[in-house]
Order: sequence, then C-alpha cells, then structure tokens
Amino acid sequence: MKPLEGKVALVAGGTRGAGRGIAMELGAAGATVYITGRTTSKEVSEYGRPETIEETAELVNELGGVGIPVQVDHLVPEQVKSLIEKIEREQGRLDILVNDIWGGEYLIEWNAPVWEHSLEKGLRMLRLSIDTHLVTSHFALPLLIKSEGGLVVEMTDGTEKYNEKYRVSMYYDLAKSSVIRMAKSLSHELEPYKCTAVSLTPGWMRSEIMLETFGVTEENWRDALEKDPHFGISETPRFVGRAVAALAVDEARHELNGQSFSSGELAKKYHFFDVDGSQPDCWRYLVEVVDAGKPADTKGYR
Repeated sequence: MKPLEGKVALVAGGTRGAGRGIAMELGAAGATVYITGRTTSKEVSEYGRPETIEETAELVNELGGVGIPVQVDHLVPEQVKSLIEKIEREQGRLDILVNDIWGGEYLIEWNAPVWEHSLEKGLRMLRLSIDTHLVTSHFALPLLIKSEGGLVVEMTDGTEKYNEKYRVSMYYDLAKSSVIRMAKSLSHELEPYKCTAVSLTPGWMRSEIMLETFGVTEENWRDALEKDPHFGISETPRFVGRAVAALAVDEARHELNGQSFSSGELAKKYHFFDVDGSQPDCWRYLVEVVDAGKPADTKGYR
C-alpha cells in the first residue's frame, strides 16, 4: 500500500539533511515529490556542499515515489513563481508543502551578542530562513488551497516550548522562533480552506554535515560517542521524514493545526520508528539530561 499515491508534495530545500529525509519518506509513501535547492549536478550554491537535488530525487525514485528536482533560489520570487506554475501545469494540484529552506549554518557565530556578531552574516541568515519561507508560501499556497486537506509543514530547530530559552545568538534565535510563529499565522489563514499548518523540528540529526563534523559515517556513527556521549540520542534525517509522512496520511491532522511538534513526539503519537527501530525523543532528553547536567544515558529516551 502506498497511502500517498496520487498526492503531490513540494519539499522546498530538499538537497540534504532533513529535507532529503522528508522527500525520501514522502516518496516511500507513494507521493510525487518536487525537490528544490540551489545545488545541482552542474552548479554549487554559496553553501559549498556536494549534495545535489538530483541525488535526492533518485533516492525518492528508489523508494517507490516520483522525484522531480527543480533548481530554485527561494529568495528570487520569479523562480518560485515559475516553480509553482510548473507544478500546476504538470500535476494540477499541490497537497503538501514542506518549507525546509535554511542553508545558514556557515553564517552562525556561536554565542556572539548582536553587537559582536557580523551584521552581514546575521541579516543573510534571516533572509535565508525567513524571507525564503514567506516567498514560497506566497506563491505556493494559492495552489494548495484549491483542494481541501492540504498540509503545510514549517521546519525549524526546537519546539515552541524549548525555544522560549535563548538559542545560540539573536539572529539564530529569531530565525528559528519566527518559523514557529509562521506556522501559527498560517494556521489561521488556512483555516477557511480546511488546510493545516504545523511547525516541526528534528532532534539531533545525523545529517551529512553532522556526520562529517564528528568524522564518522552512518554505519559507524556510534564511534562519535567518544567525543560526545550525548550523541547517542541522535536520529537519521528519515526519522523526521517519517513524521511528515505520518502527518500527511492522518485524515484527522487538522486537529493539530497551528501546533509545534518534534519528530520524537510524533513518533509516539503515530507509532513509527527510525531506520534502526528506535524512537529517539531528543528534546525531552535535552531538557531532562543535557540541560540538567546529568551524565549521558539514553535509556528511556530512545
């Protein structure tokens, strides 16, 4: 059974990380998935990473979906407008929008107050994380609301509750909290069309960048526990992908409109697991173990 067969999804920012995991799991559920990003097999973005949208599309195809890569800079309205026109022309509908555009890690200056943080980098971070989502929603939502039951997932870092605390720097704090507020605003604007908007965060994700940072691969990722034992709570990008797929399949998802979730929370609600059969609950672990200053112990958290 492919529960999302016939459904059309746009994963905006699907080149790597959570976006790639989400595209893969939507594809595994049978969806047609448009994958956007700036890095292709012929062109690399300012981010300088090797992953491409074509690679993501191929992974979607291998899992039984239909992956369609489209190079888009979501800060350029004309490119986003053209993308949505393409989806409407080719599919006639849009059922799922995942706003996962980010690409700002290289701009972060950790724990730097606003007067010391690079103004140029900080403003660029906000443009990449906020303006891109607004531009995409502006053009995509008129197509999504043509059908009842559409789903919008705003991807961020941290739940609404966790992000009441200061996160990293003023710019990062604003970037990640603003996306949560976007989902709340969209929940009101989409309500008359019986569509649903939520914000969603992965836990400590074993993205391509994170694995490189620790000098490990997905196959031997546990070796990184020598550097940071708390890394034992980490999860694959496909875990949050399964969260999005579960939301998309849930016919009662409108009851969740406007709310903030983590992959771990939705795993318990929908009874899905990571690829290794675990259910990591990272944000509860961060509060109860890491922030509490306790030694690493994931027992009861995954």
